[in-house]
Amino acid sequence: MSDLIKAFTNLRTIRSVLRDLTLEQAESSLKKFEEAVAEKRVQMAEIQQAEIERKARIEKYKELIKQEGITTEELQEIVGVASSGIRPKREARPAKYQYTDKNGNQKTWTGQGRTPLIIQEALDAGKSLSDFEI
Repeated sequence: MSDLIKAFTNLRTIRSVLRDLTLEQAESSLKKFEEAVAEKRVQMAEIQQAEIERKARIEKYKELIKQEGITTEELQEIVGVASSGIRPKREARPAKYQYTDKNGNQKTWTGQGRTPLIIQEALDAGKSLSDFEI
C-alpha cells in the first residue's frame, strides 16, 4: 500500500495534516475529495452496468445456442478454442549437444536454458560450442 493511501485511510494522519491547514484549505480539500469520490462512484456504477449487460448477452447467446441445438464441439470448431483452458504440451526439443559428465555418463543438452557446468567450463577454457554438437 502506498504512503498516500495509508495517509488517506488513517484518521490520525488526517488529523495531523488538518492541523497544518486553514479551515478554508481543509474545506476546499474536502470538496475536491468528495468530487473525486463521486466520480469514482459513477465509474464503478458504469463498470457494474457493463458487466450486467455482458452477462445478459452471454445468457441470450446461451439460450440461442441451446434453441438451435448446437453442440459444444461444433461451437469450439467455429470459435477455434480448446475445450479446456489448458494449452496442449509442446513437443520436446531435440538434443543439439552431447557431453560427458564427471561420472563418465553421456548427457545431452537442447541448447535451451542454463548451460550445463561441464560445457560452460569447456567454453571458458577456449573450446567452441560446435565441439559438443551431435
